[in-house]
Amino acid sequence: MRPHAPALLAAVSILAVPVAARAGSQPLRAKHGMVVSQQFAASQVGVEVLWEGGNAVDAAVATAFALAVVHPSAGNVGGGGFLLLRPAKGEPIAYDFRETAPARATPTMFLSEGRYDKERHHEGLLSAGVPGTVAGLHLAWKEHGTLPWKRLVAPAIGLAEEGFPVTEELARDLRRVLPELLKHPASRAAFTREGKPYEAGDLLVQKDLASTLKRIADKGPAGFYEGETARLIVKEMERGGGLVTQADLAAYRPKVRIPVRGQYRGHDVISMPPPSSGGTALIQMLNILEQDDLGAMGFRSAASVHLITEAMRRAFADRARHLGDPDHNPDMPMTRLLSKDYARELRRTIDPQRASVSSPSSFEWPAESEETTHLSVVDDQRNAVALTYTLEAGYGSKIVVPGAGFLLNNEMGDFNAGPGLTDEKGLIGTEPNLAAPGKRMLSSMAPTILAKDGALRLVTGSPGGRTIINTVLHTILNVVDHGMNVQEAVDAPRFHHQWLPDVIRYERHGLSPDTLALLAERGHRLEPIGIQGVVAAIAFDREKGVLEGAADRRWADSAAAGR
Repeated sequence: MRPHAPALLAAVSILAVPVAARAGSQPLRAKHGMVVSQQFAASQVGVEVLWEGGNAVDAAVATAFALAVVHPSAGNVGGGGFLLLRPAKGEPIAYDFRETAPARATPTMFLSEGRYDKERHHEGLLSAGVPGTVAGLHLAWKEHGTLPWKRLVAPAIGLAEEGFPVTEELARDLRRVLPELLKHPASRAAFTREGKPYEAGDLLVQKDLASTLKRIADKGPAGFYEGETARLIVKEMERGGGLVTQADLAAYRPKVRIPVRGQYRGHDVISMPPPSSGGTALIQMLNILEQDDLGAMGFRSAASVHLITEAMRRAFADRARHLGDPDHNPDMPMTRLLSKDYARELRRTIDPQRASVSSPSSFEWPAESEETTHLSVVDDQRNAVALTYTLEAGYGSKIVVPGAGFLLNNEMGDFNAGPGLTDEKGLIGTEPNLAAPGKRMLSSMAPTILAKDGALRLVTGSPGGRTIINTVLHTILNVVDHGMNVQEAVDAPRFHHQWLPDVIRYERHGLSPDTLALLAERGHRLEPIGIQGVVAAIAFDREKGVLEGAADRRWADSAAAGR
């Protein structure tokens, strides 16, 4: 039997709260299964599925639907993403449920009188793509799940219908976006108390979302892409000038793809292929960095930060130049980008004492939103799932579908701005990722799994827009090169470079004054930021047979739950 929401939350307080509150940097350890997500109630939903005999895919699906209720800034049914599965037996599989452009999309749709219009690109219903989450989760479950579909959606229905206590983190987040939510009556009704912000401890009830989830539970994807939910989506699109039609919804299909794979210091690296750029860029950077002894350089030394930055710079330049939806870009040079030989060529272009220069007119070696969410799951058979999905910006378009209770994405903003618009500030206008009917926008999501000697080693991923790739990179380097346990690897400070703009953004106090001075002498421009990413990671200690879960304490609601 599914517990009522209050009972569920009582169970959560036992397992999840200590993970975020305890001192030190020790991971949560468990023998049989582990779920790590950005919200403790969702992690508990997933681990209860494992308790009932569900596998990693079952737990990931249930956790994802729960996040659509309790983590509305990124958890979703109105967005899309990627699920990476490494089964205990058999080959890894990548599920692509990225949103698609409506049939009326064009490469120049974000231009107004010939000039780039940021509002058209990122705000309002014109920025909404065709959602993929429901179809993608259902396909992964259909091919690999073991528990009934209704059982997996049921906890989310309970949390939406009966409500859950607003946390301090969620209250602060909702207050931050309150002015934008108030612009839309359905958003105001869903996420405010008659126009006033929710406070920590208030009960957030989402009856319309519960009704939508019930239709999904009863009919699967047909309960979303057809019937009442589809009618409500199209009605809102017609009201506000959006492009998504009933035909677009009916035509949506998730894709099964072959993961990209690489090797790093004896580890098999498995990650997402295009239309995610995450896996390709990650493996390219690891190939470059494998040629040097990062451990001997010292953690966050000027020499190591410089080298990692230069690897980031080159991978992001290649990302902009080459990557997009593979169904619209059949000639992407994937073999070359992933090869060790190409990495050696790139490594030879790095001056150990001088920063390279990023230029929008040169690819000689050459702003995606940070509001995404990630979850990692491992079951007792050591099937592993890494799932990252998003609405694009925090709370997506900020527009709740009236009567349906869920937020629409603004993922069209992940298409390039327009032909030839690449500039020093980071605007990209290269051809592979221009909008077109039915096309999937390029993503930085990088759900990633590492194995060693045939055994599971690490499951990881993060939100963070373009910073996702580098956040995942840091987590891997921290574990493999610096010998950290998974919680230490997640807690360690991060930095980011994405080719354009040409700046290293580093977590405040994450680099020493000496390191900053030495990097500046090399010609790097540096800019402190608050936080980068929110990793959810699970490591497997093969010798002890123990799973170690790390919830990122940068986000207070994050939690690992194990059994």
